[in-house]
Amino acid sequence: MTNSLKMDTPDDRCRLDHMAQGRIGAPENRPDGPKKVSGTATYAAEYDLPDLAHGVLVRAATIGTLNGIDDSAVADMPGYLGLWTDPRFLRNPAQGQAGEAPVRGDKTVSYVGQPVAIVVAETFEAARDAALQLSPDITAEARPVDPEADDAPLEAQDGEAVDQGDFDAAWSAAAATVDGIYHTPAHVSAAMEPHAAIAHWDGEDLTLYGAYQMLSYNRPELADSLGIPEERVRILAPFVGGGFGSKLGIGNEAVAAAIAARDLKRPVSVVLTRQQVFEAVMRRTETTQRLRLAADAEGKLLALGHESRISNLPDEPFAEPVPQSTHFLYGGAARKISLDVARIHRPPSGSVRAPGEAVGMPVLENAMDELAHRLEIDPVTLRKINLPDRHPEKDIPYSSRKYAECMEEGAKRFGWEDRNRTPGALREGEWLIGHGMAGASRVNMVDTSEAQVTLGADGSVTVETDMTDIGTGTYAILGQIAGEMLGAPAGQVDVRLGDSRYPPTSGSGGSMGASSSGSAVFLACEDIRRQLAGKLGCDEGELMLKDGVATFGNKQTPLSDFVSETLTGKGRFEPGDTGSDYLQSGYGAYFCEVAVNAYTGETRVRRMLGVYAAGRILNHKTARSQCIGGMIWGIGTALTEAVHHDPRSGKIVNRDLAEYHVPVHLDVPDLEVAFIEERDEAACPLQSKGIGELGFCGAAGAITNAIFNATGVRIRDYPITPDKLVAELPLP
Repeated sequence: MTNSLKMDTPDDRCRLDHMAQGRIGAPENRPDGPKKVSGTATYAAEYDLPDLAHGVLVRAATIGTLNGIDDSAVADMPGYLGLWTDPRFLRNPAQGQAGEAPVRGDKTVSYVGQPVAIVVAETFEAARDAALQLSPDITAEARPVDPEADDAPLEAQDGEAVDQGDFDAAWSAAAATVDGIYHTPAHVSAAMEPHAAIAHWDGEDLTLYGAYQMLSYNRPELADSLGIPEERVRILAPFVGGGFGSKLGIGNEAVAAAIAARDLKRPVSVVLTRQQVFEAVMRRTETTQRLRLAADAEGKLLALGHESRISNLPDEPFAEPVPQSTHFLYGGAARKISLDVARIHRPPSGSVRAPGEAVGMPVLENAMDELAHRLEIDPVTLRKINLPDRHPEKDIPYSSRKYAECMEEGAKRFGWEDRNRTPGALREGEWLIGHGMAGASRVNMVDTSEAQVTLGADGSVTVETDMTDIGTGTYAILGQIAGEMLGAPAGQVDVRLGDSRYPPTSGSGGSMGASSSGSAVFLACEDIRRQLAGKLGCDEGELMLKDGVATFGNKQTPLSDFVSETLTGKGRFEPGDTGSDYLQSGYGAYFCEVAVNAYTGETRVRRMLGVYAAGRILNHKTARSQCIGGMIWGIGTALTEAVHHDPRSGKIVNRDLAEYHVPVHLDVPDLEVAFIEERDEAACPLQSKGIGELGFCGAAGAITNAIFNATGVRIRDYPITPDKLVAELPLP
């Protein structure tokens, strides 16, 4: 029998606070760490199957209609095994939209770099050589590639539109206003592990070793793409080397490998090159955002406007939810919020870490900083003044909101009161010194998840779910939950992940994995605890488990004395009414110090602090790592990262890590992370909220606000590279 819970009402039981093992929240090491650093963790492309062949995708060099590919020039190459142009992998079956019906391909080539075929050979080198020599026959067609051009069709996203109150009257009555247009460029995930898949058929059954985040969605996606029953598909992904959203949906590498492997009757591996990852997976859309804020003399917002333009392919359903946090973070009775999608033919846009807030939050926080400067109000004070009591549009309560506490704690730790308050006034030699802050918020999400937990007579615990670990610490966290509930130290818990034959979960995406799959593990352990209580003749709530010993009343009994066979518990967690009855979000605040060279415009981040509130922190070490990674990505967003497109074709011209610039060691100072104690009873039984994306949201805004404080110059075009800044700096 499965122990199920649907979150229709807040759960105030605080069960984990009353356990005895002491593992929840502890900064435990990742049990998978030794395997990863020793090279014994097997990733998707590393399975050494007998008779393995290698495939390389063939890219389109222009937009238009595919007429065919002539492989006669490469057919006699040593090791060449064949060419496949099956239309099912002309398009990604689920670009960033895991759970939606896959898009079946045709002969339309929608963007430069789109995969149109696969070459398979005995070796990777031979397949790559053949793929590079092929020239697909494409009838070129002119299609819009620039989201700002007049020929780019626009579609309004009704779900994001808000027109509330009398905006014009509020604007006219304001003591101070901000009206600015901001630009953010396209970004890519570029996870450490390239996208990869190995397909192996055993009769009618397919096993796929893949780099994917959400197996319970990926399995039906792949089955549908191949036209086979779902029960014929097994996906294995025990280790995934990063994803950031780019591995949410089954990719064309998996479909292509499976089709070729079925025809060849031997396993086929397809590993994307770094250039193909940039072109053919997905990007974060570029944005154009207009922010309008109007406030009275005390800083109270009277009007808030956030209008955004993004882009995607004509038939892709994903739309980057740029104003996601704007809807609820600050007040303002008059509101105008909109989101338009330009339908163009650049590589597809999809989910990249913290879709929406990653680019919407920095811009919102830039506008708030500008308003604070105009009103001569402390930026922290201005934000606290404008915290609404209830959701300003939906009129629902906040489940738990410690945004003000994050700002207060951050200001205290950073020494915010001692900062320079006059832009451009603090200088050390040729360096202008500035300080800035920004808020963070990320909506909390959960999804249906199941888990199976077994308790052995020797006190050992085994956890099984199809949940993935994309480097975020899932192995550690699920082991800690099970160990806490069943009184097992770290060495006695075995967590098994990344196999679609295990119970289905949310997978890793949207920062919902730990809370969703963790809640299922929690419920499965509750099931086992009830079984143990029945054997001991006590109430489950009275039972204390620690180090393999059961305690109730004044009696202690080793588990081995009354557990003679394996006990199995099953848990199922479902989101419920609390997701719509409450606004659930994590919150945070960033504070940073920068130095800007008065001659060159070079910016260096000298110190940075992030303070976060995300419900119960399940593992302080892995949570801190997530936040450090997010802050580093914030440095990149503020200062270096940008995808550049050829304006004539839409082609990505900087499609590798040599020319797409990310922060390196010397760009990153010591980063400080702190957490605010919090429990969110409406979020899940663990009372936790997502942390992985929260650690990133708004970080870039703190840096760009600090640049203004250092220089007195506002740059609204991300990233703030030296050429943009030096052009505006006054002569030293």
